[in-house]
Amino acid sequence: MKVTLWGTRGSLAAPGPETIRYGGNTSCVEVRGKEDALLVLDAGTGIQRLGATVRGGGGRIDLLLTHLHMDHIQGLGFFEPLYEPDREIHIWGPPSPTLDLRTRLARYLSPPLFPVRLRDLPCRLTLHNVPPERFEVGGLEVEAELVCHPGSTVGYRISEGPRSVAYLPDHEPALGVRELPGEPEWTSGFDLAAGADLLIHDAQYTTEEYQERIGWGHSAIRDAVVFATLAGARRLVPFHHDPTHDDAMLDRIDSAVRASADLAFRLSAGMEGATFEL
Repeated sequence: MKVTLWGTRGSLAAPGPETIRYGGNTSCVEVRGKEDALLVLDAGTGIQRLGATVRGGGGRIDLLLTHLHMDHIQGLGFFEPLYEPDREIHIWGPPSPTLDLRTRLARYLSPPLFPVRLRDLPCRLTLHNVPPERFEVGGLEVEAELVCHPGSTVGYRISEGPRSVAYLPDHEPALGVRELPGEPEWTSGFDLAAGADLLIHDAQYTTEEYQERIGWGHSAIRDAVVFATLAGARRLVPFHHDPTHDDAMLDRIDSAVRASADLAFRLSAGMEGATFEL
């Protein structure tokens, strides 16, 4: 299984030399299986760059949305395979008690927000509510569960044989427990992350920033580290960087984490273009 980061921000960061290494695009991650299954996690602006690498190639694409906040779907209309008539694309998203996934996505992919309507896309498009049980796509096993973030939001665990990646880009595990680390069974997202070879996890804030943003649905880097330790993850990739954090600040945060304690896992910087082989 191969995992590539195409967008790592929580909101668009101004492009320029101060953000060139970590990147300025919003959430999008590519997962490739041994059987060449292609899963795309979220459709932030990073999906445009991914789309340029797979256009015209044929084959099924499965797009797994964690939730429908704008930073996770704003690149969807610019994903080139959606405009290929013979391309089979499946979009999966968290269920809602009021509106189906098509209706919710159509609010964005329609005028005045976008010139092309969802119903007019020429690809062979199928939309699904994420099921409560595990399901398989091209030899990859997918598991989803609701996590602590405003609105209907899921995290994902994708497995191929003994290898697994957990993707929790918008997640506030500290909100549901008295103190982190809490009991695993009461900690949001624990089952998805437990023993994962690669954990891509929300780490938007510094500890000081988080104190003024409790309940916003995002984590301090400290809490991401504690959560990864609790879950027994083998590698942590901090993700969903704040748009105000430039390369220099993210470097300082990374250095501080590495110097603060003996980590129970490998720590890899969440940079656009980073690739992990599992």
